Amino acid sequence: MSAVLMSVVIGVIGLVLFYITEKVIQFLKWHRKMKKILSHFPGPKPHWFFGNALQIGTFHDFVTRMHKEYVEHLRTKGYSFWVFTVQPVIFLTHPDTIKVIMKSNAPKAKGNIGYSFMIPWIGDSLLVTHGSKWERNRRLLTPAFHFSVLNGYFKIYNNVADTLLEKFSNGSKSGKYIEVYQASALAVLDSLLQCSLSYKGNIQSVGESHPYVKAVKRLVELVMARNLNLLFYPEWLYRLSPSGKEFFHLCDYVHQFAEDIIEKRKQELMNKVSINKKRQMDFLDILLTAKDDNGKGLTDEEIRSEVDTFMFAGHETTASVLSWSIYALGKYKHIQDKVYTEVKKVIGDKQHIDGDDISEMKYLSCFLKEVMRHYTPVPLIARTLEKPTVVNGVELPEGILTILGIHSGHHHPDVWEDPWVFKPERFEGSIQRDMDPYSFTPFSAGPRNCIGQSFAQSEEKVLIARIINRFEILLDPDHKVEPFIEFVMRAKNGIMVSFKDRS
Repeated sequence: MSAVLMSVVIGVIGLVLFYITEKVIQFLKWHRKMKKILSHFPGPKPHWFFGNALQIGTFHDFVTRMHKEYVEHLRTKGYSFWVFTVQPVIFLTHPDTIKVIMKSNAPKAKGNIGYSFMIPWIGDSLLVTHGSKWERNRRLLTPAFHFSVLNGYFKIYNNVADTLLEKFSNGSKSGKYIEVYQASALAVLDSLLQCSLSYKGNIQSVGESHPYVKAVKRLVELVMARNLNLLFYPEWLYRLSPSGKEFFHLCDYVHQFAEDIIEKRKQELMNKVSINKKRQMDFLDILLTAKDDNGKGLTDEEIRSEVDTFMFAGHETTASVLSWSIYALGKYKHIQDKVYTEVKKVIGDKQHIDGDDISEMKYLSCFLKEVMRHYTPVPLIARTLEKPTVVNGVELPEGILTILGIHSGHHHPDVWEDPWVFKPERFEGSIQRDMDPYSFTPFSAGPRNCIGQSFAQSEEKVLIARIINRFEILLDPDHKVEPFIEFVMRAKNGIMVSFKDRS
């Protein structure tokens, strides 16, 4: 009996060793193939086990060093690096390479490096889904961003601006400097909640004490922290940690917040409460009433996911653009004067601004584009290739992770003259029209471009024009402002500003 048992044990061990050996051989072949492919792109020398993981430190510092070496010095169109020995990455830095991926339907990366950590929060929404589901839901959501719908939001933009301007005025009394990012973020969130859900919760007045504001802010912090902690990459392990427990608890809260509003609106529609009695049809109304060619609408979970995504994506990015716009106006006095002169010429003594007004503000539009080029709100996006794709003469295999370095592309010296000089005039007249359209992609481009870009730009223009019409913007000369790459471009230590009433 013992001999039989021994034979079984030896057999099992043999099978396990054979399986492990096969897997090791497969991995080595795969690694050799990836190494050969990555050799076509320059990059830092990897360690045999850690790859370039130990060189990364903060992702901002790593990307900054790589940009100086491979974009500014070598002027390459992409570089490569390894996260340990298991994750090869191609980082694209030039419109010629970036547009190949943007033009494709390659899905957002959902692996350990990518968007997977946000999915428990935002669900399988338009931001991360792909294939037939993405195509269907994109069609269903597009009417929510039609100009006829967006035009109805200008009153909300202006009401939000009224509150924000008073906060800036009160905070700047006696020449005091105040930090602008948080106030900008609250204003944008207030606008989003009103435009998308017709929700008025005095967000700007209540501030960070509002539980939804606190939850969204904390969720962003937790996702960023998890990205930098390899130990928490496995979800089961993350769920056991204090951070993981907090994250999923907050997910439950924001989901319930949205679901309560959605359910109340569904009851209103079922009871035929007229939408016309409200100021206008909002984002949620359109989500609830949208039907595809088969007469089927979005599920409750899909609606909640799109609402949560709209809150996250529209909140952080627009707050980034608004705060950097304030900074640029304060830093470049001659540009501030030029923007103010145009705004005053267009609106005269009017206080509120409408769609016709901003369409006449040509220099403001150039200024805003230069803000988004110089301080790219979404510095990079990650895509996973669904099929082999030729990039810069190299065939990249299915499944490889590509990072589209939008911020790097916006500062490539072969594309932009004096890329680190802030110059709105570079977007005037025919100058931009003569450029490759993929040279400037703050809202991405191609089939997966940002569906809410018109909404965001209208909101930004109204807020900027209202601010500059009332205030002269002054920067704190003793405060150093450092751009820092996270999900969005933020100022590492904030932006300190004083707002001086012009009257």
